Amino acid sequence: MYYNQSCAAKGDYGSRNRHQLIRSMQRASVNIYKTDNSYEMLVFAPGRIKEHFHVAIKGSKLTVSYTPPEGFPRPDWVVREYSRGGFERTFILDETVDGTNINAKYVDGVLHVSIPLKQGQAAQQEIAIN
Repeated sequence: MYYNQSCAAKGDYGSRNRHQLIRSMQRASVNIYKTDNSYEMLVFAPGRIKEHFHVAIKGSKLTVSYTPPEGFPRPDWVVREYSRGGFERTFILDETVDGTNINAKYVDGVLHVSIPLKQGQAAQQEIAIN
């Protein structure tokens, strides 16, 4: 499994779109570690609403995204060190991942995605966040 930076490198993005893409990647830090049975992904996203996360798999691509609700208040910040805005992160899964048994939960500002290891090809599916 690896992070797909090629989406930012490929294509003919204008400077405005490229800036938005880079900014969106910075809005949620991700740590991934491997156990004997799975990859464990920790998406650090404090202040978000669980129902607005989207975790999906299509082929070998795992996408984790967040869309803030309409009318979300935007205060006049005095100091702002992190964003609660939207983001999208894409990861490429290899053939050792069991894409049908991925699960996710959002607790204490961290979206924890557990990606079990098993031989087989990942199919397209939506993943519920508990």
